[in-house]
Amino acid sequence: MFRMVFRVLAMIAMVVATMGFLASGADARVGSGLSSGSRGSRTFSSPMQRTTTLPDASAPRPGFAPAAGGLFGRSGFWGGLAAGFLGAGLFGLLFGHGMMGGLGGFMSFLGLIFQLGVIAFLGMFLWRWFQRRNEPAYAGPLHRDGSLAGPLGSMGMGGGQGGGAAPRRDDVGIGGADYDAFERLLGEVQAAYSNEDLNALRAHATPEMVSYFSEDLAQNASRGAVNRVSDVKLLQGDLAEAWREGGSEYATVTMRFSLIDTMVDRASGRVVEGGPQEVKEAWTFRRAAGGPWLLSAIQQTG
Repeated sequence: MFRMVFRVLAMIAMVVATMGFLASGADARVGSGLSSGSRGSRTFSSPMQRTTTLPDASAPRPGFAPAAGGLFGRSGFWGGLAAGFLGAGLFGLLFGHGMMGGLGGFMSFLGLIFQLGVIAFLGMFLWRWFQRRNEPAYAGPLHRDGSLAGPLGSMGMGGGQGGGAAPRRDDVGIGGADYDAFERLLGEVQAAYSNEDLNALRAHATPEMVSYFSEDLAQNASRGAVNRVSDVKLLQGDLAEAWREGGSEYATVTMRFSLIDTMVDRASGRVVEGGPQEVKEAWTFRRAAGGPWLLSAIQQTG
């Protein structure tokens, strides 16, 4: 009886560990592929997965809905599939038949390995499918400017209104120096995160964002891994909106950029996963009037 219970617990631990590793490594870059941070009173214009801002119960929050309770708490086909698959496997283990049949001899061992591989694959597939499904569509008027001129064109930052482009709201008066700062912060934040330099991150981001970065770095360290980010190149940047609240100014910029994002084994330096990729995110910057811009939020835009 003890051996049977041990087998069940060991199987569950292996599956959970495999799925957890795949999930944690699916988006290893700055922000871990989550929507995090604060945008003042506009924080909940689209879902935020990590924020210290308290929602205003009287304010409408388009598209915001609390996340269901994990993978097996989902309703519908996929939740039933995941729960049914795990339930059937554990039922078989409890009665000594393995996840999908008897365990005996070398062939049964190979069958167990195959079953674990199937579970890992399904876990990765479902995790990424749910992530894409639940990524918030940014509520601001995102667009690509039709014409780029002067220094903004060389940066890939959209500075002017193109013909037929959706109007954007700019109550601050964002100019060339601001676009320079946004592009510079994109590279500096990525470099500081890759170097695990919390002091540099504090110089470029709000305390709230630094707390999330610190948490992510600690999780990487607990796995014996380090996230290396290099060759960050801004491909396109467009101002979505800029506004004032009290003594602070905010600017949200949709950024499309390329980078090499890898997870590296901390002890050996061996690349475990990752590689070149292209990312599109909405970065919100905040500053006290006349002060430097700091990264205040990152939102996933698809």
